[in-house]
Amino acid sequence: MPRTTLPLPASHSSAPWWEGIGLRQIRLTSALVLFTYLLSHFINHALGNISMDALQAGVVIHAGIWQFFPVAVIFYTSVLIHGSLGIWAMYERRQFQWKTTEPLQLVLGLSIPALIVAHVVAIRLGENIYDIDRSYPQVFASWISSSLRLWAMYTVVLVAWTHGCIGLYFWLRMKRWFRRAAPWLLAAAVLLPTLALLGIFQGQRMVAASIASPEWRAANLGVEQVGTSAQQDALATITDNLLIGYAVLLLLVLAARGIRILLERRAGMISLAYGGGRTVRVPVGLSVLEASLRHKVPHASVCGGRARCSTCRIRVTSDLAALPAPSARESFVLNRLGTDNDPAIRLACQLHPTADLAFVQLLAPHVSSANAHATHPARIGQERYLVCMFIDMRGSTMLAEKRLPYDTVFIVNRFLAAVSQAVVTAGGKPNQFIGDGELALFGLNCDPQTACRQALQAAARIAENIDELNQALKYDLPEPLRFGIGIHGGEVIVGDIGYRDNMVFTALGDPVNVAARLQDMTKTLSCAAIVSEDVFISAGFDTETLAPHDLPVRGRVAPIKVRAVGDTRQLLSLAPRETTPA
Repeated sequence: MPRTTLPLPASHSSAPWWEGIGLRQIRLTSALVLFTYLLSHFINHALGNISMDALQAGVVIHAGIWQFFPVAVIFYTSVLIHGSLGIWAMYERRQFQWKTTEPLQLVLGLSIPALIVAHVVAIRLGENIYDIDRSYPQVFASWISSSLRLWAMYTVVLVAWTHGCIGLYFWLRMKRWFRRAAPWLLAAAVLLPTLALLGIFQGQRMVAASIASPEWRAANLGVEQVGTSAQQDALATITDNLLIGYAVLLLLVLAARGIRILLERRAGMISLAYGGGRTVRVPVGLSVLEASLRHKVPHASVCGGRARCSTCRIRVTSDLAALPAPSARESFVLNRLGTDNDPAIRLACQLHPTADLAFVQLLAPHVSSANAHATHPARIGQERYLVCMFIDMRGSTMLAEKRLPYDTVFIVNRFLAAVSQAVVTAGGKPNQFIGDGELALFGLNCDPQTACRQALQAAARIAENIDELNQALKYDLPEPLRFGIGIHGGEVIVGDIGYRDNMVFTALGDPVNVAARLQDMTKTLSCAAIVSEDVFISAGFDTETLAPHDLPVRGRVAPIKVRAVGDTRQLLSLAPRETTPA
C-alpha cells in the first residue's frame, strides 16, 4: 500500500545527536564500563566460596576478557576519563543538588585510587615490568603478613561498590521501570558485594591453612610468583611515589579552587534579579541554578542540573548581548524544545552569567527550594515509557448549539464514561478531561509491549461502547456520536502538576503532543484513529491492511510513520492470537 506524506507547518529541525553529548554522557559511559569491570571482578571473588580452583579458573576468564586488546583499550581509557572527570568535578562543582549523597559519591570516588594503587602496582606493573605471575594465592599470602593491605582491600570493595551504586541510582531513578525494579536492584546491590567479601575471606582462610606447608610455599611463593626482594622494593617505591603524586594533585586542585574564589572576588559580584523583587548577589562563574541553590531560592529542576530536562529554563529580560553563548548540550536541549531561535530562553543549570542578569522562571517550582525535590522525587517527576491516547468527540459544538446546556453536559459525560470504561477495561488510566476530549495513559504498571496492546484494544472497545451509547440515545441524537483517536508511545515525564491543593497526576513530553497531533489529523484523513507504527510494531499487530502515512512533526528531521484506521473495531482482528480479548 503506498505511503502518503501529511503536510505540516514549518518546524524546527532536530539537532544532530552528537550535540547532545556532554561531560555527563562521557562520564556515564566510562562509569558503565568500570562498573561492568567491577561486576566481573566481584563475581570472580564470589567463586572463593566454592574453592581456590574455582577462583583461579574464574580469574583466567576475567583476565582473558579484560586483557583482550580492544577491551583493554576501552577499559583503561574509561579509567583515565572517569578519574580525570572526578578531579575536574572536585574543582568545578560549587554547589551540590543533593547535600549529602553527591559529596559522598565524590569523596568515595576520589578515595578509590589511594586504596587500590598498591594492589594495581603489585598485579599489573609487577607482571608488565618484571613478569611476575601473581594471582589469588600470592595476594592472599601478602594480606596475611600485612593486615593494612587486607583492610584496604575490604574497604575498597565497599567504597567502589557504593560509589558505583550511587551513580547508577542517579542515572536510573527517572527511568520508567525503576520503581518496579528497585527492590530487585537493592537485593543485588547487597548480595553481590557480600558474596564477594565472603569469597575473599574464604580464599584467605584456605591460604592461611596452607601457608605453613613448605611444599605450598615452594609452589606458590617462588620468585616467579612474588618477585625478588629488589623487585618488591622497586614496586613499593612506585606505589609510594604514586600515592604522593596523587595527594599532591588533590592539594593542587584544592589550591586551584581557592585561587578561583579569590579571582572571582576580585572580578566582583553580579546581581541576579528573579522578578517579583527578589535579587541575589553572587560571584561571577556560578550558574543561575547554582545561585538559586546557594541562596535557597525555589527553582524547578527535575534532573538535578544535569541538562537532562528543561524544567529549570528561564527567560532573560535584561540585555541579551551580555549572555555567554550556550554550550553544545544546552543548544541540543533548546533545539529539542523548539526554542533555539529565541536567544532569551536559556537553561539555568547551563547559563553562567558574567554580568548583571534579570530573568523570569518559565516553570514555577513545585517545592520550597531548588533542591527540595530530592526529598520527594516521585512527586516531581519520573521518566518512563507510556502510550498516550487522545480521544475527541466529533461535532460537540453543533450538538451544544441545539440543546440546553445541561443536556449537552449529560451527553458529553455519557460519551466520556463510555470512553473511560473502555480504557480502564483494557488496562489503561483516564488521565485528563479537556472539554469533550480525554487523555488516557497506558504503561503505568506494565511493560511497553503490554501498554501498546492495551491502547489498541482500548481503541477497539471505545468503538463498541460508543455504538452501544448511540443505540441508547438514538431518539435524542440527530446523528450518531463520532470520535477521533490519536495513539503514540515514548518516554515522558509523569508527575504531579498544578498548584498547592490543585495538583493532578499527568504526563508531559513529546509523545503526548504527538498523540494530540495524530488525533487532530483524523479529521483531515476522515478516519477514526491514527496510530504511530512503532506502537503497532511493539504490540505485534498486523498492519498490512491499514493505510500508511508519513507525518512530519515539529522538532524532528524524519516524519513519524503512522497507520490510519477507518474503524477501530477492526483492530481486534489484527491482534496476535494470544492477546485477542475474549
